[in-house]
Amino acid sequence: MLLLGALLQPALAQNNLPALGDSDSADFSVGAERKIGDEIMREIHGDPDYMDDPLLLEYLQSVWGPLVVAARRMGNITADIDQRFAWQPFLVHDASVNAFALPGGFVGVHLGLIAITATPDELASVLGHEMSHVSQRHIARSISGSSKRSLVSLAALIIGLLAASRSNNPDAINAVVVGTQAASIQSQLNFSRDMEREADRTGFQVMVAAGFAPGGMAAMFEKMDVSSRLNDFGGFPYLRSHPLTVERIGEARSRAEALGRGASPRVSVLEHVAAQARARVLMDTRVDALRRWQGRDADMDTGSAADRLLNAAESAQASALLRDWSRADAAFAKALAVTRGSPNSSARAERAVVLMQAQSLLDRGAPAKAAEAIRPYAGGGSRPVILLSAQVALAENPGVSPDNAELKARAGELQTWAALHADDSLVWGALGQTWARLGLPLRSLRAEAESRYALGDLTGAVDRLRAAQRFARSGGPIDFIDASVVDSRLRDIDAQRRQIEIDRRTAGR
Repeated sequence: MLLLGALLQPALAQNNLPALGDSDSADFSVGAERKIGDEIMREIHGDPDYMDDPLLLEYLQSVWGPLVVAARRMGNITADIDQRFAWQPFLVHDASVNAFALPGGFVGVHLGLIAITATPDELASVLGHEMSHVSQRHIARSISGSSKRSLVSLAALIIGLLAASRSNNPDAINAVVVGTQAASIQSQLNFSRDMEREADRTGFQVMVAAGFAPGGMAAMFEKMDVSSRLNDFGGFPYLRSHPLTVERIGEARSRAEALGRGASPRVSVLEHVAAQARARVLMDTRVDALRRWQGRDADMDTGSAADRLLNAAESAQASALLRDWSRADAAFAKALAVTRGSPNSSARAERAVVLMQAQSLLDRGAPAKAAEAIRPYAGGGSRPVILLSAQVALAENPGVSPDNAELKARAGELQTWAALHADDSLVWGALGQTWARLGLPLRSLRAEAESRYALGDLTGAVDRLRAAQRFARSGGPIDFIDASVVDSRLRDIDAQRRQIEIDRRTAGR
């Protein structure tokens, strides 16, 4: 794992969050670590390779969530970091096999990692390992002596190192690492051997406590070891920052053999296969790559249930992206037959395939059929279903319809989700469109602002809120409460934006 943190041990009894530009603090608290993480995530949200695929992200959360619960139960996530850290995974649109932990509890997962894992247990082993780097405070413990560098400077250096590392170009990293202090930080970005072994041991305990199969970590290590020796042309950055040793592989095997390699009841293998197929297709959406995945429909009737589902789902999604609807429907039908007819049939795998098919129906201009497909899953509180339902309602009601019951219902669902997940840019964006269709422009502008704020675009958020203020003052009918919310959010976000600018100028000096 590429360690993207530069932090000191937290100061005892320190509760106040330091300013990002404070370069005089000798100790970095838990709050300071989170602030560095937030600063980095603001940059990552603007990166073209940052990815929010609702279906894949929901699956990732289904593996990640039980690990967090188990770590809390075991005491690995202690009270001082539980509430302050984000404990949030995110997706990176990259075909390389990698995952990394950031300060403050953010964990990035490349599509290539999901694509190479054959079971949820293998994925859980990597996520448990990364979580353990965070919960054991390896990020904070790995770097010391940086008291002369402000938090903003540290965040900027880490962002640069992350970008350079993904380029697979040593010269790019050397260009970032200039000066004695930066070189000193870079020399510590990789975890020590003892920290790697501790993350292996703790991560294994967490994944087993969460209900995943003990053999998942050993299987993942063995797979990466064999694959990288046979063919690694820069596709395994995980191994360069987490070098596999004979000792680590042997310890993983011993732990698995001691507890047995039983199947995991936590997540269906077929559900994982559906996510694996989606990750593989979305990794590279160039036409020639999609044609290759589409050709997997030749093998839809051979192999195990997992093989058949993988081939059918890959072909179906590739065909949908190529807008070859008849071939997509044939492959989706095969995929659904596997999820329903296999001895290991899985309702969640079936649901994943149905949602992918519904998106293809929506893309081809058949919102009524898409609505029919997702109707059995309505009301379950699923983010992909909520977003798809909103897209269907918007497609079926293209004009402004203030009294439309369907649009009001979708707005209610989106608003409820946004109230609990204020950092969800996609939901705020969909809510903005829905409110506009309901003839509520002030609320729509505010939702657009929240969407941009969630992506770290504070300037864009301020612009939208100022536009909302101008509309509220134009003399049209408005809701006083809505106008007050706009004024309050504008003050808060503009103050944050100004403080960040001050911190960055201070760091530059």
